[in-house]
Amino acid sequence: MWNRKGFVFTNLRTELKGTLAVDSLGFPFFVHCTKANVSDDKGLIEILSDNIDYFKSKPLNIPKVTILLDNGYHPEKLEEELKKIYPQIMTKIRFELSPKPSKTQKEKEGKIGFIPVKARWVIERTNSWMERCKSLVKNFERTLDNSTTKVNLCFIRLMLKRLATATN
Repeated sequence: MWNRKGFVFTNLRTELKGTLAVDSLGFPFFVHCTKANVSDDKGLIEILSDNIDYFKSKPLNIPKVTILLDNGYHPEKLEEELKKIYPQIMTKIRFELSPKPSKTQKEKEGKIGFIPVKARWVIERTNSWMERCKSLVKNFERTLDNSTTKVNLCFIRLMLKRLATATN
């Protein structure tokens, strides 16, 4: 019944510093917007602490939730800070850094330049869905809560469109 779910975290847009958690299909779980001077680690800690009840309610007998991170995050620092908020959290989640292909791996495969990371397509697809929402092209909001709400509305619209086409 319980499937292993993974999350991918990334920044939302350049005008606004935000953190977006999506499942393995690219659908959103959590959205959190912060000021631009907040580090990625701090943004992730804020989004997880705001939604700590989700992790508290998960039973211990299911597999850990895998949180995929890019190389801009520091898993040891994240674990330390999250244990202060909820000491048992590491029994329910685990951090995994997205593998970055080395130069030798690229040469071995005969590839040069940019090579997309396999798990990275999930968040990139989510970002492209967000780019279709014209209200998110420019950030006119005065508060971070309003910006977060606009992102949530974008995904609600997307989900409703998917449900409407599925029933036809």
